[in-house]
Amino acid sequence: MSSLKNLAGQTAVYGLSSIVGRFLNYLLTPLYTYQFVAKDYGVVTEMYAYVAFLVVLLTFGMETAYFRFVSRSEFKQSVYNAALLPVVVSATIFMGICIAFSGSLSAAISYPDNPEFVIWFAIIVGLDAISSIPLARLRQENKATRFVGINLSSIALNIGLNLFFIAYCKVMFDSGRSNWIIDMFYDPAIGVGYIFIANLLASIFKCLLLLPFMTGLSISVDRKTLRSMLIYGAPLLIAGVAGIANENLDRILLKYLLLEDIGLSETMTQVGIYGACYKVSILITLFVQAYRYAAEPFFFNKSVDVDAKETYAEMMKYFVLTCLVVFLGLMMNIDIVMLFVGEEYRVGAQIVPILLLANIFLGIYYNLSVWYKLTDKTMYGAYISIVGAILTVLFNLALIPKLGYVGSAWTTLICYAGMMTMSYFWGRKHYHIHYPIKKLAAYSALILIIYLGFDRLDLANSNVKILLGNLVLALVTLGIIFLERPKKIIT
Repeated sequence: MSSLKNLAGQTAVYGLSSIVGRFLNYLLTPLYTYQFVAKDYGVVTEMYAYVAFLVVLLTFGMETAYFRFVSRSEFKQSVYNAALLPVVVSATIFMGICIAFSGSLSAAISYPDNPEFVIWFAIIVGLDAISSIPLARLRQENKATRFVGINLSSIALNIGLNLFFIAYCKVMFDSGRSNWIIDMFYDPAIGVGYIFIANLLASIFKCLLLLPFMTGLSISVDRKTLRSMLIYGAPLLIAGVAGIANENLDRILLKYLLLEDIGLSETMTQVGIYGACYKVSILITLFVQAYRYAAEPFFFNKSVDVDAKETYAEMMKYFVLTCLVVFLGLMMNIDIVMLFVGEEYRVGAQIVPILLLANIFLGIYYNLSVWYKLTDKTMYGAYISIVGAILTVLFNLALIPKLGYVGSAWTTLICYAGMMTMSYFWGRKHYHIHYPIKKLAAYSALILIIYLGFDRLDLANSNVKILLGNLVLALVTLGIIFLERPKKIIT
C-alpha cells in the first residue's frame, strides 16, 4: 500500500500540470465553440490531428527509451545526450523542410490560402518534440516542482493569449467596438489562426525555459548507447504512430471520406462537431494522462520488488473504479456538461458516452502494457497498436460514409476494446498478473446498467432527473469506497 500511496502522490504532482493545464485548455472549448462556427473549428481539429502524428514521429520513442536506459546506467548524462541530440537534429530538419515548402504543403491539405498554418505548426511540432526529452529528464529525476512550473507557465501564456485575441479582441471587434490595442494586434482575417499563434508563442516560451537543460548537450554521442536506445525505441515509435492513428486518424478520414459527398463546408462542420464532443470526454482523458505520467517510471522502479505484480493488479483495480465513477458522474450531468460547447455542437451529445467508454478501455490498455515494457518485448506493443490502427482504418472506412462522425466514435470504441483484449491475453502468457477481472466486470456492468436506466428515464423536470442522478452517483461512490477501502490502511 505504501507503493500505491507513492504512486497516488506522484500522479497528483505530475498530473497537476497535465490536469490543471489541460482542464484550463478544456475551458477554452466554450470560447472556441461559442465564437467560431463548427466549420472553422473543424480546421482547428484537423490541424491538431496532424500535430499529434508529427510529434510522435520526431521523438521516435526516445522518452520511454530514456527512462529505461538511464535507470540502468551510471553515465546518466551520456544517456541523456543520446536521447536528446537525435531529436534536436530531426526536429530542426523537419522545421526547415516545412518552412521551405509551406505553399505546396498547405495546398495539399486544402488550405492553399494559408501557408502560414504550415509554418506555425512546423515550429510548434519541432519545439514540442525537442522539449519532450528535457521534460522526461525532470520526471525521471523527480524534479516535480520544476516540471510543473514550466508546463503551467507555458499553458498560462497560451490561455492568456487566447483570451486576449479571442475573448477580448474578437468579441470587441465583432460588437463594433475598437481601440488602438485592437487596431494594432487584431486582424479579423486571421480568424482561428489566433488559436495557432497563441500555441506557437507558448511552445517557444516553454523551450526557452528548458534551455538550461539543453546547454550542456554534447555533439559527441556514445554510439553503442544510441544504437541500443534506437533499437529499443523503434517498436515504440511504430506503436506510437499506430496509437496516434487510433486517436486522431478519424478526424482526418472524416474530412476526406465525406468531402466528395457533402462538400468542404459541411464536411468541416462535421469534423468540428466531432472534435468539440471529443473534448467533452476530456475528464477521463485528463485522469488517464496524469496517471500515465506517474505510472510509467513507477512501473520500472517497482519491477524489482517481490510484490510488483500484486501492486500492478491493485493499480488496475483502483484505476478502473475511478474511471467508472467519473463516467457515471459525467453522464448523470450530461445536459450541464454539454453547455460547455456552443449550441451548434450539441447535436453530437450522443457520441459522448461512446467516447468516454473508449477512453476507459485505452486507460486499461496503458495499465496492461506494463508486461511488454518490463520484459523488453516492446515489439508486442507495436503489434497491438498496428492491429488497432488497422481496425481504425477499416471501421472508419465502413462506418463514416453511413454514420458520419457517429461512425468514428464507434470505431474508437471498437479499436480500444480490441487493443485492450489483445494486450490482456498476450500479457497472461509472458508476464501473468492476476487482475481482478470478474470483480471489475461486475462493477462495469452495474455502472452501465445504471447509466442506461437513467438515460431512458423520462421526467418532465430535467432538474429533478439531474438531482436524482447525482444522488445515485453519491450512493454508488460511497458503496465502492466502502467495499474496496484499503484494509491495511484502516487497520
